[in-house]
Amino acid sequence: MNTLQLSIVHRLPQSYRWAAGAIELNTLAAEDDLIGLRLLSHDGAPAWEVMQKMRAMLAEIQVECSIVEWQGEPCLFVQRSDESAATVRLKNQGVAIAETFTAQPL
Repeated sequence: MNTLQLSIVHRLPQSYRWAAGAIELNTLAAEDDLIGLRLLSHDGAPAWEVMQKMRAMLAEIQVECSIVEWQGEPCLFVQRSDESAATVRLKNQGVAIAETFTAQPL
């Protein structure tokens, strides 16, 4: 069975940017912002292997991304402008994307 079909990723709630030095904190979201995807289904070395496969899969459709260690885990970062293409590609290859739900009062 394909390892990617058993993978679950979660979109990190913040936006990120490549930066050297200080950045202004109260800037609006921009197209050059990055979004991060963290694996929920794998830990350790298997997580890095799965992320490498995801990166290669996105490279096939010319979506640039980077794998960075964040809080001790590999995370895949893509440009905000490529988020839709990346998530559609991952879903089409069997990767589940966990959604964050907000409880609504009854």
